[in-house]
Amino acid sequence: MNDFYQLDAEGQAARMASLARAALAHWDIAAVAIDLIKYRENAVFRITDRAGVRYALRIHRAGYHSDAQLRSELQWMRALDQHGIAVPPVVPARDGVSFVVVSSEGVPEPRQVDIFGWVAGEQLGSVEAAGQLNAPVSDTYRTIGTLAAQLHNQAVSWELPEGFERHRWDAPGLAGEEPLWGRFWELAALSPAQRATVLTARERVFEGLQRYAAAPENAMCYSLIHADFVAENLLVQGSDVRLIDFDDSGFGWHLFEIATALFFEKDEPHYPQALEALVAGYREYRDLPASQLAQLPLFYAARSFTYLGWVHTRSETETARQMTPMLIDKALRVIEEYG
Repeated sequence: MNDFYQLDAEGQAARMASLARAALAHWDIAAVAIDLIKYRENAVFRITDRAGVRYALRIHRAGYHSDAQLRSELQWMRALDQHGIAVPPVVPARDGVSFVVVSSEGVPEPRQVDIFGWVAGEQLGSVEAAGQLNAPVSDTYRTIGTLAAQLHNQAVSWELPEGFERHRWDAPGLAGEEPLWGRFWELAALSPAQRATVLTARERVFEGLQRYAAAPENAMCYSLIHADFVAENLLVQGSDVRLIDFDDSGFGWHLFEIATALFFEKDEPHYPQALEALVAGYREYRDLPASQLAQLPLFYAARSFTYLGWVHTRSETETARQMTPMLIDKALRVIEEYG
């Protein structure tokens, strides 16, 4: 079992498939096929039963969320569904729980496992192929803006259940001593000059986020957010659009949500069009004054830190190795724009 983290992605995924089979014993699903869909951090499998009904089974990375935090994520997804926002339906296990914790030979830690109803459709795009969208830019980003505003409206008015826990994308979580996604300034690939730039920017961003949080006019701009509102997490089938992957959801500023949605498009020729469309879609359902939009450079800088932290804490993965140069370049550019 101790060799799991020495395996390549294919070897780890094979062991995750065995864990998925063990987890299915907790659901009344007679699976005839278990197919890997995605293995980046979580492992996601498509499950097909004897009647041809499909489900998405998610095996969580070890240690990212406590049981209370995962339970809270699924509670919010149910609330969003009841509010009329199209998200994957949670499929409870046989005994009614929303997820189970399963051990399997060959995987060193017990893993949280949940199942969702299958969401058909095509991803609007992907992080690795920024700029290559599977729908017109204006349509894509107007949809993103509309959905983000509807989600934020639900979040600011929703009464949290007792015991609700999620992490916080606030000043400490983004630019503090122990950021949620790791101490990004320690990324080995940074040159000494780049590291100095990042460290200086970190201080300014931390102070900027604190000032933003202290302003009374921003009080209603902080709530639960999806925190990964990118094109690859929107599945489109005809006129139906569903938002998936709430793994990173937590408490954060609405502008951080918007910055996330646009971050990987910032250097593309269509960025001005994407920004205009997103803002127009958002304003159909929620106020977004120009004074708020003027703070976007702050949140782009904060978002860039998270991605540096992501590759720093996953430097052994092929995805991190491939994306590190691009993410450093993007971070330095948004830091410069922030001033």
